[in-house]
Amino acid sequence: MNFQDIRNAAPLLPRLSAERNAAILRKTALRLKENADYILAENAKDLERMDASNPDYDRLRLTPERIAGIADDMSAVAQLPVPYGHTIEEWTRPNGMTIRKVSVPFGVIGVIYEARPNVTADVFGLCFRSGSACVLKGGHDADNSSKAIVSVIHAVLREEGLPQALCTLMPGDRSSATLMMEAVGMIDVIIPRGGRGLIDYVRDHSKVPVIETGAGVCHTYVDASADVSKSRDVIFNAKTRRVSVCNALDCVIVHESRLTDLPAICAPLAAKNVVIEADRQAFAALQETYPDNLLVKADDESYGTEFRDYRMAIKTVADIEEALEHIARNGSHHSECIMSEDAEGVALFQQNVDAACVYANVSTAFTDGAQFGFGAEIGISTQKLHARGPMGLPALTTYKYLITGTGQTRPN
Repeated sequence: MNFQDIRNAAPLLPRLSAERNAAILRKTALRLKENADYILAENAKDLERMDASNPDYDRLRLTPERIAGIADDMSAVAQLPVPYGHTIEEWTRPNGMTIRKVSVPFGVIGVIYEARPNVTADVFGLCFRSGSACVLKGGHDADNSSKAIVSVIHAVLREEGLPQALCTLMPGDRSSATLMMEAVGMIDVIIPRGGRGLIDYVRDHSKVPVIETGAGVCHTYVDASADVSKSRDVIFNAKTRRVSVCNALDCVIVHESRLTDLPAICAPLAAKNVVIEADRQAFAALQETYPDNLLVKADDESYGTEFRDYRMAIKTVADIEEALEHIARNGSHHSECIMSEDAEGVALFQQNVDAACVYANVSTAFTDGAQFGFGAEIGISTQKLHARGPMGLPALTTYKYLITGTGQTRPN
């Protein structure tokens, strides 16, 4: 892999007009739809190699509707303003020197991700619109799918007279990730997307700077004042909409005064065969109503686990302070929610939970770049440096200072 070709290609992107940049993305989105049958056929090859019971199977699986959604997300990104070339701040010093802080592209962005072919298209669209070349390392499980999507992208780049290096897909083997993590000076930043194991590995081994996108251990706290109907609907949506994604619910925390409402809140989950790992009090509250084969007693491993499956834990607490302590001990700083009709309790929760996204009476399933109005996202950052939460176009830029004067010199 010649990273120098990618480095050389990157400066071409910011020189494109915003209009041409958008037109190329819209063209790519259209081609993805036109080539849906080809992409689906390649995706089927990947699916054949994976057990359908694997939690990653749903992430890997493409459908005509999902391809249309991927293309629509790319078109939505094309409609957003380019995030570079904007003056963030400007001021003049007493000596007349003017300093301007301006947003600029990173240059080359590397993304290492698991069996999620949609990420291939999302990353290209976001990087292209933000003026950076992208280096992609997808999971080997999705290798055929990713190659198919990149082949469509490359065809458009060739037609537009642009180098294919602007979107480079690395081979699916692990050694490719090592090459990326050692490409100091060639790749400006690496963003890992996947489970805790992948994220920890990239953070611990990369010589290139890393923006950490965290695993999602997400909680919903049912407060003493919570509305039962709202809680039932929000919990059902957060848990079952797509169990394999990072914003899916993993643990319900319930105020002890609401244990009698737990059967009503959990009832819809049984239809989706959600296994509940309940502590002693919650187990007793559910024992007479929730299916025996789907109700088990919680243990130490039940909490702090990202299940990525039709499985969740329940923890009973005496008050909101205990709920906050449980989240601080077991959360992953991703997405947390409180169900409450008490404004003071909501404020206390949102002010004290240390997470990228803190919800009140809203499903954690909304932690998503498209849902936030970003068009798409390159990942959900759970760290506190540079970017946090869904990373849309502005998060894919850095900045530089432009200093203008009239011959000023600094005194000795």
